[in-house]
Amino acid sequence: MPDIDTGGLQAKVLTVSDGVIHGTREDRSGGALAELFADHGYDVVDQQVVEDGIESVAAALIEMSADFNGVIATTGGTGFGPRDLTPEGTRQVVHRLAPGLAEAMRLVNPLGRLSRGICGTRDQALIVNAPGSPKGAVETVTSVIDVVPHAIRLMSSAPTDH
Repeated sequence: MPDIDTGGLQAKVLTVSDGVIHGTREDRSGGALAELFADHGYDVVDQQVVEDGIESVAAALIEMSADFNGVIATTGGTGFGPRDLTPEGTRQVVHRLAPGLAEAMRLVNPLGRLSRGICGTRDQALIVNAPGSPKGAVETVTSVIDVVPHAIRLMSSAPTDH
């Protein structure tokens, strides 16, 4: 795949974790994703942390996607735990699903098959759900980061090569 220019593209990161909110865990996955985006030329313009839950995730994604043309990566809450509700919160707010991205993210390692994460668009924002471990978050987002600039430009009606 050819190199894709990420100039001017923006990213936001949402960590979903009761432990981080309550101070019993450090947010390493959110920082790892912010670093990944920065290393790929994105301007990381926002990082937030919310507690697990459908309503908290949905509210944060609505706020973060308002008037935003870029990628929002969530980390955490994609597994089988009783409080792992990030996909449900995301599903409430996305307008269109992007199943190819979620499928590609699941293929990076055997544990990916346990991810319930989804991807989709809300207005001009692309939302991707990544696992809560730093390694899993970086691996899964890395698996799709090459096509994200093209997706963002398509949502903004910017000229593309096709």
